[in-house]
Amino acid sequence: MTSCFPKVTPLKFKIVLVISVLFAGLMYASVRQVYSIKSSKVVFKSEAELETISAESTALTGLVDPNNKNFAFSISNKSFNGFNSALQKEHFNDNYIESDKYPSTTFTGRIIDDIDFKKTGTYVIRVKGMFKIKGVTKEELIKGIIEVSPAGLKLNTNFSLLLSDYEIRIPRIVNQKIAPEINVSIQANLVLTTIK
Repeated sequence: MTSCFPKVTPLKFKIVLVISVLFAGLMYASVRQVYSIKSSKVVFKSEAELETISAESTALTGLVDPNNKNFAFSISNKSFNGFNSALQKEHFNDNYIESDKYPSTTFTGRIIDDIDFKKTGTYVIRVKGMFKIKGVTKEELIKGIIEVSPAGLKLNTNFSLLLSDYEIRIPRIVNQKIAPEINVSIQANLVLTTIK
């Protein structure tokens, strides 16, 4: 999973995410309230014929603008831990994702279903946007659940991505150990934040 950002620091993440989500709104408002990620867990799993590989990260950053329903999320590829061995993690970063060249994965887009951010409740939603992994951008439509409460938002989603869509090639020698389709689950808690 990758990004359009060079050498990304947490501050740069925040700046880029604010610009991408709020650009239109900031043109006419000097103060804006958005939801920003407070905590998160992202897990990906490959269930192949000979091996199951799983890794997770708690480094997801991002914003949701309740006014226009735009969002932007980003995660550092090197933040994933787990795997079945240190060598697997090394291959993930060096051979498959090329984390030094593409340090993060991003997903930016819009919630396309109706949601009332001022009303407590659980909403089944679809989001549509551009996933960028390893320098390849592809439009994805993803279903998820958002719980709205006075404390903020809880986001839950499960979806699959095809490695071939993002030009991630698996050598023949290990093609029975790495699935062509990767399952991804995301849980995130977001809190209302004022952007000036």
